[in-house]
Amino acid sequence: VRLVESGGGSVQLGGSLRLSCVASGFRFGEYAMAWVRQSPGKGPEWVAAINSGPGWPTYADAVDGRFTISRDNAKNTLYLQMNNLKSEDTAVYYCAKDPGRVGVGRRLHEYDAWGQGTQVTVSS
Repeated sequence: VRLVESGGGSVQLGGSLRLSCVASGFRFGEYAMAWVRQSPGKGPEWVAAINSGPGWPTYADAVDGRFTISRDNAKNTLYLQMNNLKSEDTAVYYCAKDPGRVGVGRRLHEYDAWGQGTQVTVSS
């Protein structure tokens, strides 16, 4: 299993970024996927998840209405569209593979594969 994130970078307050995560080594469309972030000096924080197949998304309250998780199963790719970025969104963002088809309520330690992360920095 391999997960490779890209799309991070530096952006101003209120700006947008789209993260991508290309998956390989497993049947991508059959598993739920998630985004998790870690800010400096803080523990990891679950951001969003999407079920297998066409996907049904769920979001952390901190990003609901600003972030959109989506997937393209034909391209084995997970996305995170981030709009109206805030300083508190500064973090390393990781994509994670869920062990099952439905990702609701998953604890972080239950994800069974992780990418290397991509840095997002939001500045004024």
